[in-house]
Amino acid sequence: MFDEKKVKDLVLSSLVADAYSLGAHWIYDEKQLQILDVDWNNLNDAKVIWHKGKVAGDFTHYGDQTLWLYEYLQDKENFDINEYIQYWKAKTEIYNGYIDGSTRETLENIENKVTPTGSPSTDLSIIGRIAPLLLVSNSKEEFLENVESLISATHNSNEAIVASKFFASLLLEVLNGKGIEESILALKENFDTKIQSYIYSGIASKTDDTFQVIRDFGPACDISGGFEGVIHLLCKYDNFKDMIVCNARAGGDSSARGMIAAIIFMAQEDKKMNQIPTNWLKIKASIV
Repeated sequence: MFDEKKVKDLVLSSLVADAYSLGAHWIYDEKQLQILDVDWNNLNDAKVIWHKGKVAGDFTHYGDQTLWLYEYLQDKENFDINEYIQYWKAKTEIYNGYIDGSTRETLENIENKVTPTGSPSTDLSIIGRIAPLLLVSNSKEEFLENVESLISATHNSNEAIVASKFFASLLLEVLNGKGIEESILALKENFDTKIQSYIYSGIASKTDDTFQVIRDFGPACDISGGFEGVIHLLCKYDNFKDMIVCNARAGGDSSARGMIAAIIFMAQEDKKMNQIPTNWLKIKASIV
């Protein structure tokens, strides 16, 4: 159903957004962000202890886990979540990067044979990893089912499942040639009042300064705040570089916001990979 080259471009754009975010990722202090020793036109080494040892071109653990999924699916015709979660477990057990709370709790659940395996995390970041699932989805319905399986396997909260359904549906609408803001408004009627409020707030902020908007919504990892931030980015920008730079400069969990915004932005028919700065493509992944 989905063009393999287009899916690769979407995955690559999400990985670029993650690698670009690495330098300022999880820095929350506004004064520190303003004087941070990074070159905002390039990829940068990580500046926080949680990503110690990560250098320009590396990914955060979000990008690493996205790449695991993409590589796992290369020879698959469908998505077997039970098989994948064992693959994911094996990867995490030898991983040298940051192990976040949702990963730790999911690993404990697997070890203790708890089902479902997913932690109750409401982190936004898991949604940015959904693009590889297009490779093994032959319909809209199958893609949405695969997304829910992936999300609930590590982030088994109603908030994460519902938010992922929205952004997965939005991705499909944009891949089908519809405009981003038009699709956001059309989809909102299918979701509860909380999601609708996130959408209204995000769209209403599109003419405002991104730094202040994201600080006001909340730059942390949770879906609440992050969801609105992604809507703001998608409705404000028509240039990939500007969107990703301004998102990163706002700090906090910039990778989570940036990865989701990147795949939906690049799903537009008129957006090509040449919009991504060449020096940003120097990422450490076999996909390139």
